[in-house]
Amino acid sequence: MRIKDHRLFAQRLALLHRVSPTLTPAEQWQLKYLDALESSLDGNFAAATEPLRDVIDHSGDVDLAAKASAALLTNLTATHRYEAAFKLANEMTLNLPKLRSRESRFQTLGALSQMLNFAGQTELATKYAQMMMNTIPENATECDPDFKLAAALSNADKLRSSSTELARVIKTCTAAHEPVVTAAAELILSSLYLKEKQPSKALSVLNQINPTVIKNRYYPHLLSSLSQRAQAYEQLGQDENAKKAAKEAIAIAKPGEISGYLRSALEVLYKIARKEGNAADALNYYEQFVVQDKGYMNDLSVPVIAYQTVQQKVLTQKLEAESLSKQNRILTLQQELDAKAVETSRLYIVLLLIGLTGIVLWLLRLKHSQLRFKRMATRDGLTGILNHQHFINESERQLRHLERKSGHASLLWMDLDHFKQINDTHGHAAGDAVLRHIVAVCNDHLRPGDLFGRLGGEEFGILLLECERDHAIAIADRIRLAIEGNPLEHEGMMLKVSASVGIASTYNAGHALQRLCRQADAALYRAKRDGRNRVIADAGEGTSVFV
Repeated sequence: MRIKDHRLFAQRLALLHRVSPTLTPAEQWQLKYLDALESSLDGNFAAATEPLRDVIDHSGDVDLAAKASAALLTNLTATHRYEAAFKLANEMTLNLPKLRSRESRFQTLGALSQMLNFAGQTELATKYAQMMMNTIPENATECDPDFKLAAALSNADKLRSSSTELARVIKTCTAAHEPVVTAAAELILSSLYLKEKQPSKALSVLNQINPTVIKNRYYPHLLSSLSQRAQAYEQLGQDENAKKAAKEAIAIAKPGEISGYLRSALEVLYKIARKEGNAADALNYYEQFVVQDKGYMNDLSVPVIAYQTVQQKVLTQKLEAESLSKQNRILTLQQELDAKAVETSRLYIVLLLIGLTGIVLWLLRLKHSQLRFKRMATRDGLTGILNHQHFINESERQLRHLERKSGHASLLWMDLDHFKQINDTHGHAAGDAVLRHIVAVCNDHLRPGDLFGRLGGEEFGILLLECERDHAIAIADRIRLAIEGNPLEHEGMMLKVSASVGIASTYNAGHALQRLCRQADAALYRAKRDGRNRVIADAGEGTSVFV
């Protein structure tokens, strides 16, 4: 009732409060739980947190405590308290066998599936969604577990617009009269159509669910539908409609909000402004896009980091417990074997070495896991070079160091020309192969100390340290010629690509990264406008062009 008819839910809750003095202690705890749910639905997560913890710690009802834990898990995620959320998730997993009520098991499994999917643990999220299927209570349908399964498959990039799992969840939730969940599934479908370059079908889905989205007034769905609508219109070449939808998405956003939906809307506005030759708007939208992109990448990495942190702590505690256990066993053996001969002493030494070896192996495993995760947090998964966030952070640090010692550097902004045609003609696998090939070609012309990062899609950034403008122009032109002269052979086809490069130098722009980025982007924009496959340096202050 809370989701299907919130108005009726609020009325029933008010009636319960009128008769609250007559309720039993167990019913009072139920009422406290319902009040916390109402606060969460209104977005007042802080007001709901303490009552939920009170229910968990003091109600004495295992099943009610499980339901409150599921609600608290959602609240902790919404308020970005990820490490606390994952600790709670571990506790909920341990308590699963104790739950008697199918409803509490169902809610717990759903909350765990959603949280693990959010942390990128899609295989575990899928398993919990499948477990929900075997625990559906009498008052529920297959809608929620079907949706949790589809969401996990989508996050794992295992879902397509034609997938039966997605068609099933839409059909099931429609029949169950679950408008919010149905709209969420339809939004997944439209996002898949956009990813598959079928904007007309995406737009058809968005138009179909628009009345429901507006009626529900569920904020994430409003923002997502406007952002996807802007992307669909942009793919169809209907730039005015795309701009309108993107600006509407930005207009309804909350102050200071960071989200992938706003990131996509700003990217649409940036592309259209560049296409129209409006450099000022393009730079403005690009700066906003960078803020959203950096924040969005942080939001993606923070829950993964929190998940790994909790897992590392669990491993450490397990290691400490095993270490203490081994030491206790060794002391006991020592007391029993004191009277024995040299052979017994040797046995003691062997056991001690086994214990120490076990500890060392565990420590090595822990360190290896930490190093692997650190690399995942700083490197682009496809090409192996720096990701956008780490490239920006490292560039700012190096520029500050150069400024202190009066050194110079040059920033290269590089974009592959007509790269979209490769994806559209030969497929994304070919496009990925081209990106890896381009990175290998560029690395052959860069020095060990230079920074090389992928900014997103087919755009790259290079910071040449201790390198003035003329030297940077020469390096950039060598890279451009190498890319043009080294086509990639892929599945019997020769894939040829060219690159446009914009250069900004600290000699003209100073050491502020933001200004260098603006000048490099302006130079890249001019290189694209003037015909592509060229290098332009310091656009607006003395330009050098190489074709």
